[in-house]
Amino acid sequence: MPRRVDHTERRTEIAEALVRAAGRVGLHAVGMRDVAAEAGVSLRLVQYYFESKEKLLLFGLQHLAAGFGERVSARVRAAGDDPGPRAVIEALLTAALPVDEESRLFHHLYTSYAVLSVTDEALAAQPFIKDPDAAEATLTALLRQAADAGLLRAGTDPRAEAVGLLAMSAGLGTGVLVGQRDARSATAVLRYHLDRIFRDRRAEGAEGLRGPGTAGASVSIAGRRGVPGVRPARPSR
Repeated sequence: MPRRVDHTERRTEIAEALVRAAGRVGLHAVGMRDVAAEAGVSLRLVQYYFESKEKLLLFGLQHLAAGFGERVSARVRAAGDDPGPRAVIEALLTAALPVDEESRLFHHLYTSYAVLSVTDEALAAQPFIKDPDAAEATLTALLRQAADAGLLRAGTDPRAEAVGLLAMSAGLGTGVLVGQRDARSATAVLRYHLDRIFRDRRAEGAEGLRGPGTAGASVSIAGRRGVPGVRPARPSR
């Protein structure tokens, strides 16, 4: 009997081929024919699964975003069974720094997509750009939980700080990507600003939040589309 085709697996293989090809030539230059050659399949097959280059790019970047979510979740798990809000925030922000091949590709292609969408109406119309910013909402919720637990310094605005931290993470990530700074100095800057927001790093261990509120935040990051955190800052929606 002929082997039954797993369409999800085939779409994923094509998405991974897109990521590899775009990583070499740039997102602006890669075409569906390049992706077909990289995947070792026909152009017609790529067109069967993805009607347009825009839809192919969208699916490819969603695939990257899912991988990013898994990286964040792994960092949160490494922090222990009951991480406090700061540990989850640090996991999200540091996972976005382009320190290895996977994270460099994510930052490079994610940022490229955002830039291309400024002048490409077809790309701008894709849900990748229009979806609410899940990272901003998650960070804001974590900071509000920390404020309720008395972990933040007086006068801290959770939403404003969430926007600022994500914008800072994006800028630091670009700096690492182009060689302006290394990952250690970028991480030190992020921790400096977290020290400015949180009362005392030791306090979180004593007053860490229990239950699904904090640990569950990492799951929502991994499970939602458009997990940014590293793209250039966009106006709040």
